[in-house]
Amino acid sequence: MMEENDIPIFKKLYELYKLIHLYRNTVPKADRYTLWKRADDTCIELLELVITAGGQSRSKKEAYLVKASTKLNLLRIFVRLSKDTKVIDHKKYLALQTLMDEIGRMLGGWLKSTKLSPRVNGSFSEKPQ
Repeated sequence: MMEENDIPIFKKLYELYKLIHLYRNTVPKADRYTLWKRADDTCIELLELVITAGGQSRSKKEAYLVKASTKLNLLRIFVRLSKDTKVIDHKKYLALQTLMDEIGRMLGGWLKSTKLSPRVNGSFSEKPQ
């Protein structure tokens, strides 16, 4: 089984969570236990899905990665909503958005690689449906 530290996307998600946690004390109390808590919880769920996906066989990874992609999109909405309602400033938003964009690209690549199956000649083709 793969160690979670061997998964590059895990490292980025770990960084993202640390940043969300760091910003928590700057979030107004009224939002800290509502909107920001949802962002925090969603990031933890995303970490769990990525760790779980890393331990699955290739055929089972896709379901976890699709769920992780949905969670990432939800997290993006919570963070954007936090910026738009002035819960966090633009600089914090950009820092979070930059990491989420990178995680999204990594997740998309991982998801795409699970949909490809090797052919006999070494090239890749779409997995039969």
